[in-house]
Amino acid sequence: MNNERISKLLDEFNTFGYTENGMRRITYTKEEKLAKEFFKKKSEELGMDVRFDSVGNVIARREGIDHSLPAIAVGSHIDTVYNGGKYDGLIGVIAGLEIIEMLEEEGIQTVHPIEVIAFTCEESSRFNFSTLGSKAMTGDLKQSDITQLKDRDNISLQEALKRQNLELENIHLAKRKEKEIKAFFELHIEQGNRLIENNKTVGIVDGIAAPLRLSLTIEGKSAHSGTTSMEKRQDALLAAAELALEVEKAAVVERKQSTVATVGVMNVLPGAINIVPGLVNLKIDIRSTDVNSRNRVWKKVSDKVEQLEKHRNVKVVIEWKSEEVPVMMDKTIVHSLSELCENMNIEYMTMSSGAGHDSMNMAKRWPTGLIFIPSLNGLSHHPEEFTKLEDISTGIKLLKEVVLSYAMQCSKKEKKL
Repeated sequence: MNNERISKLLDEFNTFGYTENGMRRITYTKEEKLAKEFFKKKSEELGMDVRFDSVGNVIARREGIDHSLPAIAVGSHIDTVYNGGKYDGLIGVIAGLEIIEMLEEEGIQTVHPIEVIAFTCEESSRFNFSTLGSKAMTGDLKQSDITQLKDRDNISLQEALKRQNLELENIHLAKRKEKEIKAFFELHIEQGNRLIENNKTVGIVDGIAAPLRLSLTIEGKSAHSGTTSMEKRQDALLAAAELALEVEKAAVVERKQSTVATVGVMNVLPGAINIVPGLVNLKIDIRSTDVNSRNRVWKKVSDKVEQLEKHRNVKVVIEWKSEEVPVMMDKTIVHSLSELCENMNIEYMTMSSGAGHDSMNMAKRWPTGLIFIPSLNGLSHHPEEFTKLEDISTGIKLLKEVVLSYAMQCSKKEKKL
């Protein structure tokens, strides 16, 4: 393990998209493309074969003794949110490169090939659509789902792809055959406080929470703020405020299930100091690994909607609703990681993830493991995001051992293939 090398690589990657207000390595931009090209260069220096797939994922491959066997894949993403941090996603890609570097130094040739994958468009910041790259790789992406996507500058996803010499019509070509991959592993910063609060160095993720997302519009009636008496008002903002508080209250009741809920957007119209708000759009995100718990929160919010319509004389319209299913990590891999932590004297805990990751898509097709390392103060998606180098090193050591345990094995079934 070479900590100086890891630190240098982290700094080199973060020259792409660096600003004084945080990282801006946004998906399908020049900055992300330069980072991908840098990843390609570093991988080729290690003797790996590198290819870009039809959505812009970058796949670097180190051949094994038996080229016909499925690969052990590791990786994460290199795009960031607007004004983001230097560690989110990138650590998982650097970890893969460092493992290959160590195998080269130690002269270790694995039975299975090893792939390091840099996924594209993991963050939803630009197009309000997350984990596009891994969805495409697993075949869980329809062209119709993304055709109408546009960013805040009104640039369509189709145009953004064209600027990267990619075609929307070819996204289906990114889907990989099941026999190509044996297992997938991702190392990621926690983006929360639980590891630090419990004095643990590693989190072994057993499940990833899935969101129930809703967009609601509350229709009241705009009126003059000086001439409309309080009892005559149909104030859409006050109704929205009550609803937002109900979202919080319902989620707090479900805290034992690690269920969370957020009102992340609230647009108020007309938006003038002397007009009673007549229209409010708000977006709600409810997450849990327990679908029943998540549904209980929504039921309470839904009941509150009915109450508000009666008592505040407003109309509430649900414009859209998306409902995803929580994803569980492979139990055998969770057990293997736990045993490795015990053998390596690593302080660890088993935990769920409230945030989505590329692992949740890969787990739908291949055995998948997700490892967390601490984020200082639980901070992420922020310029001050920070993870200690020694924690990164510990995570990479664990990742290397589990990758080798899978890359050195060859089952009878695989021999027949």
